[in-house]
Amino acid sequence: MNRNEKQSFVEDFRKRLTDASVMFLTDFSGLDVKSMTVLRNELRKSGAEYMVVKNRLARRALEGLNYPDLSEWLAGPTGVVLGHGDSVGAAKAISEFAKAHNAKPAFKVGVLSGTLLTPEQIEQLAKLPPREELLAMLAGALQGPLAAFAAALEAKIQELAGLLTALKEKKEGGA
Repeated sequence: MNRNEKQSFVEDFRKRLTDASVMFLTDFSGLDVKSMTVLRNELRKSGAEYMVVKNRLARRALEGLNYPDLSEWLAGPTGVVLGHGDSVGAAKAISEFAKAHNAKPAFKVGVLSGTLLTPEQIEQLAKLPPREELLAMLAGALQGPLAAFAAALEAKIQELAGLLTALKEKKEGGA
């Protein structure tokens, strides 16, 4: 790449980094082109993208962004996963691919909301249920107390209606 191409790559990569909700650095050594293509397709399905980036250019793109210092992990062959939206889906796609391909690519580090994630934490993130399932679990947890509250209100209204009916009958009977 000449100087202008490098500058435009750094600017484009910086924009992608700011748009991403999660970023993982991986070591892709040992993967052939066919496997990389399959990996990219799997990541695309989960709303993420996979890029092979020169470490020097990645350092340059990260300068001035709200990311922790990643220079320690920007060594050797580095692949960057940028997740747009569901961070669990991106971690799950890489983790499942790695299980099927002799632990390749291997996680180096991740960044989620400005926080560094170790490879172990990324694996835990990959084990979480999908976003839709988590939202359904939350809705179920919220529905229980609300249903009990609505039932308690309904019981009190029925009790009040019974008391009013009894009072009406008492007044009609006494008159």
